[in-house]
Parts: sequence; C-alpha cells; structure tokens
Amino acid sequence: MGHLKICIVFLLAGFTCVAQSPSPEMRVAATAMSLWNGDDTASARWTYDEGVVWRGLAALWYNTGDARYFKYIQRQMDRLVDKDGHIRTYKLEDYNLDNVLCGRILLLLWRVTGQEKYYKASLTLRQQLREQPRTREGGFWHKKRYPEQVWLDGLYMSQPFFAEYASLFHEDSVFDDIARQFAAIERHTRDQRSGLLYHGWDESKQEKWSDPQTGHSPNFWARAMGWYGMALVDALDYFPARHQGRKILEDILRRYAGAITKVQDPATGCWWDVLDKAGAQGNYLESSASCMFVYTLAKGVHKGYLPANYLAFAEKGYQGILKKFIHDGAEDRSDLEGTVAVSGLGGTPYRDGSYAYYIGEKVVPNDPKGVGAFLLAAGEMDRKPDDGKRVVLDEYFNNERRKDPTGMPVRFHYVWDDLANSGFSLWGHIFRMNGALTDTLAVAPTAANLKRASVYIIVDPDDEKEVAAPNYPSDADITAIEDWVKAGGSLVLMANDSANCEFTHFNRLAAHFGIQFNYDCYHKVTGNQFDMGAFTMTVQDSIFKTTKKIYIKELSTLRLSGPARPVFTDAGNTIMAVARVGKGTVFAVGDPWFYNEYTDGRKLPPDYENFNAARDLAQWLLRQATKN
Repeated sequence: MGHLKICIVFLLAGFTCVAQSPSPEMRVAATAMSLWNGDDTASARWTYDEGVVWRGLAALWYNTGDARYFKYIQRQMDRLVDKDGHIRTYKLEDYNLDNVLCGRILLLLWRVTGQEKYYKASLTLRQQLREQPRTREGGFWHKKRYPEQVWLDGLYMSQPFFAEYASLFHEDSVFDDIARQFAAIERHTRDQRSGLLYHGWDESKQEKWSDPQTGHSPNFWARAMGWYGMALVDALDYFPARHQGRKILEDILRRYAGAITKVQDPATGCWWDVLDKAGAQGNYLESSASCMFVYTLAKGVHKGYLPANYLAFAEKGYQGILKKFIHDGAEDRSDLEGTVAVSGLGGTPYRDGSYAYYIGEKVVPNDPKGVGAFLLAAGEMDRKPDDGKRVVLDEYFNNERRKDPTGMPVRFHYVWDDLANSGFSLWGHIFRMNGALTDTLAVAPTAANLKRASVYIIVDPDDEKEVAAPNYPSDADITAIEDWVKAGGSLVLMANDSANCEFTHFNRLAAHFGIQFNYDCYHKVTGNQFDMGAFTMTVQDSIFKTTKKIYIKELSTLRLSGPARPVFTDAGNTIMAVARVGKGTVFAVGDPWFYNEYTDGRKLPPDYENFNAARDLAQWLLRQATKN
C-alpha cells in the first residue's frame, strides 16, 4: 500500500513512479520538488538558493539513475534560459558572485544534452568572472555593492564553476588564480588559535563590522565555513593532477577539517550556528552547516584529500542530522528543520557580524540552502569507503575524438568523463559509489601498467572508419592482458554489432578466453519501439541479482569454447558469457550496453532496469577482482 501511495503522489506531480522504498534523501527531494515546482516563466528567478537544491537533485539522479530528478532540474532551468542563452532576471552589471553558482547546472545540462543554449548562458557567467572587481591581491569582491569585501560564501558561489569551466575549455591559467584566491581568504580569515575562519574580510578595513587591524569580521558563522569547505572539495574535482594548486587546496582542507571537527558537538554530532560558542545563550545547532560539513569531510575522504579517520566525524554528523533535523511528513516526504534563513554582513538594515546578530536571524524549515546541502551530504554518505580496487577503462583501442566548442579535439564515446549519451560517466560513478577508483589507460597494455588494475574494461575497439590509424591488439598486448587475467584480474570485453565494431583483431584477443563475437546484429530496434530490445533476466547465475528487465539493441551474439560459459541466453543465442582463466575472470557482451543513453533514465521507460544491471555487474566484477 505504501508504494501505491508513493506512485500516486509522483504521478499527480507529473513524474513516473519508481517502485522502491524512498531513502531519506528521496523523501526530502520529494518535498523540494513539491515546494519549488513552478511552471510559469514569469515567477522564475535566477537565484543561488534553488541552485543548491538543483545540485543536490543532480547528485540524487546520478546515485539512482532516476531521471525524474534530472528532468525537474532541466524544466526549472528552462524557465530561465531562452533558446539564445539569455538568462531571465540575471544582471551581469551587478557583479554578484551569488549569481554564478547556477552556472554549474548550465554546464551539467550542456554536457548531458549538448544543447547550445546552456553553453551560451555559461559564457555570460564566464564573462562576469572575467570582469568581476577584485582586491589588490586578486580575490573576487563578493558583490559590486560590497566593495573590497571577500566572503567565504563567495568561494562556493564562484570557484567550482570557474574550475569546471576552465577544465572543460582549456583555460589552464585559471587554476593558478583559483588557488591564490582560496589561499588569500584563508590567510586573512583564519584564527591562529582555533583554526576557524571568520565570515568575511574587508580589504579597506573601513567597514563597521571589520577589525581595524586585520579587516576580518568578528565571528565564525557556521554556514560560511560550510560554503568554503564545499568549495574546496568541489573545485579540486577539476584541478589537473600535477598542478601545484592541488597541494595548496589540500593543505587548506586538512587544516579546515582539523578545525571543524574540534567544534563538532559531541552529543549530537551536529554543529552550532556560531561555531566557537557551544551552548551559549541563544546559540543553536544549525542544519545547513552541519550538512555542509558532513559533505566536505565525507567527500574529502572519498577523494583521498583527507585521512580516512575523518569519515567517522562525517558519519556521526550525518546520523545526528537524521535524528535532529529530518522529520517525516506525508508518507513519501520529509522536512528538514533548523536552517537559518540568511546571515550576511553590512547592507541595509546593517548587519554588524556580532554574535547577537547571528543568533537573531530567523530559523526556518525546508530552506533551499539546507535542503540542497542535505541532499549533497546524503548522496556522499551513500558511497562505500575505498576498498583499494581500481577500475581501468581502455582509451587505447577505443580512441575516438571530436572537436569541442573551442575547436580542440577531446575524447568521447565510452569514456568516464563524457556525460552525454555516448559516455560511461554514470557507470564510472557506480563503480566509485561501490568503493572503487576509476582510471583510464591511454597507451598499450603492459604488465607494468596493468598491475595497478583490478578491473580492465575494453569497449568497442576502433576501426578505420572511426580512427585514421586504429590501435589493434598486438601479440604483445594480448599476452600482457592474458597474463594479467591469469594473475587474478577481471577483464570486461564489450563489442557492438557487426557494422559498428572491429572484430578481426578483437576476436584474436577474445579467443584466448574461449570467446568469439559473431558477425551479426541481434535485437534490431525500430525507432523507439523499446520492446524490440527487451530482455527478461532469468537469474541464470548470480550476477544480476536486482535486475529483471533490461534493454540491449543491435548487439553481436557470442560463440563459446574452452573455459567460457554462457550466463545469459535468449532463444538459443548467447548474449553474455563468463570465462574463468587462472585466478581471473572475463565477462563478455556484444554491446557497449552501459553507456549513459540507456542507464541514466532519460530515454528508456522506467520498467527497464539497465541502471540496476550496471550496478549489479559493477559489484560482481569488484567481488571477483583482486586488489592491485
């Protein structure tokens, strides 16, 4: 009966029902999508508040493969961005860093859909940062109307977008700029005794809230530090691996983590609104900052920026949030309590940054900043700890490139960082959520470079139609791969139909494991007649434990011998196979199968469970694989 009620609610909201028990984040997401579900363009406003919610919903989409969340984000953004990339209610001349945050959603939508309007809109925000007023040492003013002021909030509003944009469009010098800005504001706001950061800094030292000697504001407001921590771990996602700025940000993050964990409330695991005044009259445990600290600590550990012991602080904080701030409402919804609506510095009426000011601001339920932060924290806490296994995706035999908007050739088609239909970004995310690291191999496989791999995936090798000089598996390549499998590696071979895959050389490799890809095209599909590509899983083995119905179209069937055995068949045709060779395992299927188009939920009807299948296979592969 509970699932039926959930289905009815989502159907009335214009969404398709997903038959699963809702997690805390799904329940809070249902509340958010109900509260902020306007359809009229006239009422839409370009605001960072909802941008934080959209970021949280995007994380939930990737964790579940449930396209309701993505479609909600896109629908809300389309109320604001027209076909030419103009942004309603946005004013560049305000030079307000708060207005940059939603640029991250623009980049997400552009990367997923390829629609040019989102890219064009992001150019406007890049132009703002190009012209944003700065302090003498280069820090962005928080807003034009707050001259010479840098607030911790502004680092989250601007720097992760700045870093992602630079990474996508080859603006390498931007990373030096970003690292300098993080370092500068830490230097000006860090308290040497506690390690905590003051909310803001005034270069002129003329503001009434600023210390005449140091320029910093007088108190440690929790959400300001929360914004700054999330900015650190999110910006680091895009820093080049060997850029010197990575160490600068990671060192700041370690100091930051040490400071905030010292002021974590030992009883609840949450954090106080004014961080260093636990239990003081009027002070209270605040939900948005608690969520931000949990997200920062958990992601910092998962990404390897912080020592593993910080995960215990995140776990304690998350359990405290669930107990203190999450209150169940209707059957499919939960409310987030305890978020301060806003706290700032200066302005009219004047905000002096005093303790009395911070504790006097209104505390509200379901504030979008708190809701978005909770969704982000919950999504990060769903991730399993690193288990030391590495999933390596081949980029040598499959090496297709296309030009991006700058004219530069970039990798695409079955690669981890391709968010479009053609990419493997969602499958890579699933591996990472299950405790693995993901990596790529852009050169020929050898004993040395395969040694670090627990799982090695080769997908749809190139032919001369796709790449002028394709890399075919050589005898040396095949020997290296076979020896690695025998030593305990898990190999995945994914082909395609006969018209779209190089079989002659690929089959030479597959033959060493008793597998041959047939020169056929099974399960042809006309248009969107998805039933033509449907398979019903019969649980013929233990791989796909949670999957009943999948979609694969136009694949090559398999011919087996020796150690290979079928694990899924259809009408006498072998669709998937496994070979046990030495201590290792080989899994083969005649289609790339798990690319985003058929796992992210946007295209297939909801009764297809390709996302579940991708998760099942990822977990199975990791169970077979050794740590290397």
